[in-house]
Amino acid sequence: MELAERKKKILSYVIESYIRTGEPVGSKTLISETGLDVSSATVRNDMADLTNKGYLIQPHTSAGRIPTQQGYRYYVDNVMKIKPMSQGSREYIQSVLSQSADSPESILQKAADLIAELTELVTVATTPSSVESRIRKISFVRTGSRTAMVVVMTSNGIIKTKLFRCEFIITDDLLEVFDKALNSLFAGVKLDSINMPFIQTAAAKFGELSLFMPSVLMAIMDSAKQAKETGIFHSSYSALMFMPDSDFIKTRALLEFLNNVHDLAAMLDKMPYGSNVTIGSENSRIELAANSVISTRYTVNSDHSGVIAAVAPLRTDYARIISIIECVAQCTEDLIDELTEI
Repeated sequence: MELAERKKKILSYVIESYIRTGEPVGSKTLISETGLDVSSATVRNDMADLTNKGYLIQPHTSAGRIPTQQGYRYYVDNVMKIKPMSQGSREYIQSVLSQSADSPESILQKAADLIAELTELVTVATTPSSVESRIRKISFVRTGSRTAMVVVMTSNGIIKTKLFRCEFIITDDLLEVFDKALNSLFAGVKLDSINMPFIQTAAAKFGELSLFMPSVLMAIMDSAKQAKETGIFHSSYSALMFMPDSDFIKTRALLEFLNNVHDLAAMLDKMPYGSNVTIGSENSRIELAANSVISTRYTVNSDHSGVIAAVAPLRTDYARIISIIECVAQCTEDLIDELTEI
């Protein structure tokens, strides 16, 4: 429902004032602060109409108004203006993230930490999508006379390692044979394709060399399986305890959900592309019914990939949070792109 310009301005002021102060807004304060050239009675009527339409609520009979979830939704979709981060702020974010730019995982953890620092909100970030991810390179590191470590690098920048043991002495020459033979077979193979039938077929192709391969092939399969799993990095879960109007029982339930990696990853995987705000009961999880989730997807090599999100109270500065998350996401994808360039 489209609102008339004056009512839109009134709703905007009530929401921005409430976000800033946490106090209900009355008609007299609104007129003095906005300079509306109308009477108090007209403003009261407009506020009453916004209340009847579900955008505002009056917590007490003699109090001013505060926004409802519907009010926040209209504000985010139709009124809110997002200001890009300043050049100085962008350079600071780039500098901080660059300090941890040795792997996608470390970049994402730093991104979550940085957003939490700038917003004082709970922040989560997920690893790049593995849907189209492929094996880029396999390397080996000898760790003992009969043990070595396989290092699997994927096209989306994820690196997984797995130790394996053999019943024979492992030499550098043997690892060089493994390196050539296995990279020739696995390079470019999708992670989803690396299962037991694939491993059995691979072993058959090596003839007599397959006698040396079982533990190596199983280590590669395990590493590929780990690389497919969505990794989650989070920061500042303790911030939940200090959110405005926090409720201990609800906060405890939310913490339990956030610590359930499987359910949290499933929810984040369904987040739409671009920036998105889900408010209160719009969230798919009842544990988030009193919160807003502000998220954006970053890309890797132009493909939509992982998610960076903040969990906020309903009364939060949406425009500022979106601006910060978008800037961090852009810097994050730039750094991951550099790591995954061929």
